[in-house]
Amino acid sequence: MLKHSFKLTVTITIVVLFLGCAGTTKYMQDVTDPNISYAPGSNEAVVVFMRPSTFGYAIQSSVFDVTTEENKLVGIVSAKKKVAYRAKPGKYMFMVLGESADFMHAELEAGKTYYATVNPRMGAWKARFSLGAVHQNIDQAKLNEWKKGCSWVETTDTTYRWAEQNAPSIQSKRDAYIDKWNSKPDSGKPTLYPEDGF
Repeated sequence: MLKHSFKLTVTITIVVLFLGCAGTTKYMQDVTDPNISYAPGSNEAVVVFMRPSTFGYAIQSSVFDVTTEENKLVGIVSAKKKVAYRAKPGKYMFMVLGESADFMHAELEAGKTYYATVNPRMGAWKARFSLGAVHQNIDQAKLNEWKKGCSWVETTDTTYRWAEQNAPSIQSKRDAYIDKWNSKPDSGKPTLYPEDGF
C-alpha cells in the first residue's frame, strides 16, 4: 500500500510539473508597461520567441543566438512568456536549451517582426525544447491567441550573470547536439524565411 501511495505521489508530481500553468523565473524581468513596443527600427528585425504552452511549466528554456562561435543570450523563456530579440538583417542560427539542445535557422529582413515558438516535450529527466518557425501563412487567429496569451519579459544583469556562470554547460550542450541537427535533411530543420516577417 505504501509503495502504491509513493508511486501515485510521484505520478501526480510529474503531471503537475509538466502540465502546470504560467512559468516564472528569477532571471528575467516582467514588463509592466502595457504600452511598450518592440517594433523593429528601419535597419533591424525583431524575432519574438514565445512559449504559449504550459506543458513543463516548471522547467526553464533558454534561447541563444549561435550564429557565430559565441553563445549570445536571447533570454530565458518560461511558459506563457515571450521575449523580443533585435538583430541586424541577415542569416542567423538560434539554439534553445532544456535537457538537450535544438536549433533553428533564420534569414531576417529589416523592418520586419518574426515569430518563433518554444515547444516543450517530455525528456528523459526533464523537459526538452525545440524551436518552431512561424510562417507567413499561419492562421492569424492562432498567432493572435499566442501573442495575447504570452506576457513580455526582458533580460536583466542577473540573466547575463546566469549565462556566464553556466557557460561551460551551455557550450557542452551546443557541442553535443549540433552535429545531429546538421545531419538532418533541410526539410527537418525549422527555418524562418525573409518573407515570414510581419
